Amino acid sequence: MSKSAQALFEFIQQHPRLLVLTGAGISTDSGIPDYRDRNGEWKRKQPVQHGEFMHSHTTRQRYWGRSLIGWPVIQQARPNNAHHALSALEQRGHIELLVTQNVDGLHQRAGSSAVIDLHGRAGDVICMSCDYRCSRDDVHRRSALMNPAFMQYTATSAPDGDADLEVDFSHFEVPGCPGCGGILKPDVVFFGDNVPKTRVQEALGALARADALLVIGSSLMVYSGFRFCRRAKEQNKPMAALTLGRTRADELLDLKLDDPIAPTLEQLLLLLGPLTPQSCPCTGTMLAK
Repeated sequence: MSKSAQALFEFIQQHPRLLVLTGAGISTDSGIPDYRDRNGEWKRKQPVQHGEFMHSHTTRQRYWGRSLIGWPVIQQARPNNAHHALSALEQRGHIELLVTQNVDGLHQRAGSSAVIDLHGRAGDVICMSCDYRCSRDDVHRRSALMNPAFMQYTATSAPDGDADLEVDFSHFEVPGCPGCGGILKPDVVFFGDNVPKTRVQEALGALARADALLVIGSSLMVYSGFRFCRRAKEQNKPMAALTLGRTRADELLDLKLDDPIAPTLEQLLLLLGPLTPQSCPCTGTMLAK
């Protein structure tokens, strides 16, 4: 049994009800690349900016053209053992709320239900001019029919459905809204945009109810995640992080675990023991065997 698993077990024993915040590091074992290295520095160019996407047709051509190659990586990804372990923690009553910075939907597919997708879901597409919504698969099918020449390309996948593809996108036909002709955009918070206030308020409310904050797989370099560490500090909430490399909140943490995520969480579950009606720390809640 690793020292990290033992330390996390003791942390949960002392603080049984957690707000869990997850980042890209939890989905790398599912084949989805992350953004940053162990030092919190960008591994590649920054993702598309909201303003550029909205105001530049050239940016949208490049975005949707690269997505034809990159999106299937997220579409075909499956939850890994870390996602399943957090679902099991929720079943045991240890998770007040899971707030994820990821847009892949893998927590829900693993069985977690108390989840806020802080940055939205990459599989949903919205029109920026009307109330039209559709699946991203629909948009990609249209893109492929409109741009058959682009289906020949291959490239290394990048985070959030992007790909490291550098070709001439000037002739790429961007699918528009079939209702009003407006701009179609994945229903995610691009860099430079703001997280909807209702999501932030709900997450902060859950943090106020929780005994502690547990960060998994996030460097916390983006303020949308780091804000929860700042609020936890203001409320004197204990904080732990399980992630490879440094985080923006290292000086605020009570427990820092620099170990692989999935094995540590799997060992944690072994220490917690089998799921029984007595497993839930919440008064009045009974869990089935």
